[in-house]
Amino acid sequence: MRQPDIEIYLKDSDQDAVAEWLSQAIAPCSPWQSRGKTQQCQAGEIPVLWLHKAVGNWHCLLLESDRTPWEDDLACARAANAALGVPIRCAPGSWDEEEAEEEGDRWLQVTTEGVSEILWRT
Repeated sequence: MRQPDIEIYLKDSDQDAVAEWLSQAIAPCSPWQSRGKTQQCQAGEIPVLWLHKAVGNWHCLLLESDRTPWEDDLACARAANAALGVPIRCAPGSWDEEEAEEEGDRWLQVTTEGVSEILWRT
């Protein structure tokens, strides 16, 4: 089932490199605009949000649409890792506030070695 949005975390990634990747994968990106602690742009018709160092050295990339080329966070994480060569983290699926808090600490990490499940206490 397609997710309503895509949220991934990129380690030590360059914002301009991410914009270039999105331009190739989706559509050309508009210039970044500052909105408080976030940067925003549009990749075609898809709103993109970038939060620099959202968690330590991990930057958050949020694509606010269900019309991306990727069905879910993991598919996007794999594509981002292949294109950018940096570790990527994403949630293993949708998370509901009614679930145990420990479930919110379960993440997937995508590296050149593959996908592994980790505990990430954000």
